[in-house]
Amino acid sequence: MSALSEFRSDTRAWLGENCPASIRSPAVEDEMVSGGSKHRSPNPDSYVWLDRMHEKGWTVPNWPKEYGGADLTMDEYVVLLEELAAINARTPLTGMGVMMIGPTLLEYGTDDQKARHLPKIASGEIRWCQGYSEPGSGSDLASLQTRAVDKGDHFVINGQKIWTSGANFADWIFCLTRTEPQAPKHEGISFLLFTMDQPGVETRPIRLISGSSPFCETFFDDAIAKKEDLIFEKNRGWTVAKRLLQHERSGIHSLAEAATAKVRTIKGMSLPQAAVHYVGVNDGKIADPDLRDSVLNQQMNSRAFNLTQSRTVQESEGGTPGAATSIFKFYGADLRKDQLELQLKVRGSQSLGWEGDAFSDEEQELTRNWLGSKAGSIAGGSNEVQLNIVAKRVLGLPD
Repeated sequence: MSALSEFRSDTRAWLGENCPASIRSPAVEDEMVSGGSKHRSPNPDSYVWLDRMHEKGWTVPNWPKEYGGADLTMDEYVVLLEELAAINARTPLTGMGVMMIGPTLLEYGTDDQKARHLPKIASGEIRWCQGYSEPGSGSDLASLQTRAVDKGDHFVINGQKIWTSGANFADWIFCLTRTEPQAPKHEGISFLLFTMDQPGVETRPIRLISGSSPFCETFFDDAIAKKEDLIFEKNRGWTVAKRLLQHERSGIHSLAEAATAKVRTIKGMSLPQAAVHYVGVNDGKIADPDLRDSVLNQQMNSRAFNLTQSRTVQESEGGTPGAATSIFKFYGADLRKDQLELQLKVRGSQSLGWEGDAFSDEEQELTRNWLGSKAGSIAGGSNEVQLNIVAKRVLGLPD
C-alpha cells in the first residue's frame, strides 16, 4: 500500500469515528462556525467537530504545524477533501480568518505576526472582518480615504468602511488605510490589523432586501493599530491587498468549498430533489423535459466549474493562483444566480413566499437566498472589475 493510500485509509477511518451525525448534512448558515464567541452555532456538534478537527490540524490542513495546521501535502489535502465529501461532512471552520487573512499572513507576515495570529485563527478563537470598501471607494478601491497617522509605536485611524461583512461579530479587522495622502493612490496605502473591541470603533448592520444583515457600516474615530501589526511595509499595502483578494476568490480553502459543493447548495432540497418533488417524475426522470435539460446543464456546469477550480489550485505553486482567480469570481457569481433562478422556476409560485403558513421554511429560505444572490456579481469586486483583470493580467490585452 502506498503512503497516500494508507493516508486515505486512516483518514476514512478517523472521519467515520469522529464526525458527528448532525454534521453529515447540508450546511445551515446559522450553524457554520467562523470563529470568535460573538456568534455561536445553536448546534453543539459544530464545536465538537471544530475541536476534533483542530486537534488533528485539519481546520487549516495545509498550514504548518507550528501555526495549528497539519502540514499536509497537496495530494494529502485533496484526499482529505474527497473523504469529507464522501460522508457529506461540513467544513469545520470557515470565515475570513482561514480563507483570507491567514493565507496572506503566511506569505507576508513576520514570524511574530504569524505566531500571534495564526494559531488563534486555526482554533476558531478569533473572528476576522475585512475593511476594504468605503462609501466613495468601491470598484475604485485604491481611492480610499480612511486615514492612518503614524504616531511612532502605533497608528491613529479615522474614517469609514462599508459592506464590512460580519463586523458586528468580529474580534479583529484587516484594514486598508491611507498613510501617505500625497503619494499616487496605489502607493500611499498601508495594510493594518487592529482589534474591533476598542474605543473608537463602531459598527452598524445594514439590512438588505433579503431581510438579513450580513454587512455593516464601520466607523473609526481615533482607533488604534499597533505598529507591530503593520503588514509588509508602510505605504505598500496595495500589494498585500491584491494578494488577499486572490486568496478570497480561489484560495486553498476554496478548494475545500469546491470539493464538497455538492452538499452545500442551499438549505433544504438540492436542485434535482426539488424538481422531482414539485414537478414529479415520468419513467424515472423529471417529468418536464425542458426543465430536465435545464437542471442537467446547471449540474454539469457546476461540476465542471468545481473541477476546473480544483485543478487550477492544485497546479498553482503555493496553492493559490494569481489573476486567474478573477475568472472564478466572475463565473461563480453568475453560476450561483443561475442556480437560484432555476430553483425558483422549479417551485413556481411557492418560490415567492416571504412568510406565512402557506410556505415552508425551506421555501422562505429560498426566497431570501435568491434575493441575496443578486449582490454576488458586485460583492468582492464587481463582474466588470473581474473582466478587466482577466483582460489585462490573464490575456495580456493592452489598456
